[in-house]
Amino acid sequence: MERILVSACLMGRRVRYDGGAKTSSDERLAAWLREGRLVPFCPEVAGGLAIPRPAAEIEGGAGGAAVLAGAARVMAADGSDVTAEFLAGARAALAAARACGARLAVLKEGSPSCGALAIYDGTFTGRRAPGQGVTTALLEGDGIRVFTEDHVDAAAAYLRTLET
Repeated sequence: MERILVSACLMGRRVRYDGGAKTSSDERLAAWLREGRLVPFCPEVAGGLAIPRPAAEIEGGAGGAAVLAGAARVMAADGSDVTAEFLAGARAALAAARACGARLAVLKEGSPSCGALAIYDGTFTGRRAPGQGVTTALLEGDGIRVFTEDHVDAAAAYLRTLET
């Protein structure tokens, strides 16, 4: 059975920066959870960040690949540099995916860790920019396909190709 890495906040775990969750009501995620496919994971908590914690964004909206390459940092709203924690969390997410054989992930859009299509632009003004979070960039670079919580249909289609 294919395993799927999933953002823990989508499964109702209160791991977000504000201490909340972003529980998904998608029935396929619920079904996959019942089947034992899902591996809930929060890279930010795994990387050592507290709950709650200051919001964080990638400077300049540069994206996760730039952070992985050392060309950008992840900064918290309080001015602290949390790049090391985001990198540690991304590496832990990749290790978790490899350990369970996951070849796909469903992650929280917009997050500086998990965003797959868009992230916040680094200004802490609520503006988004196209790009990936640090964890998504690392997973995709290792061949693990990442989908957002709004694209579970596409994730399900990809899952079917993996299981044929």
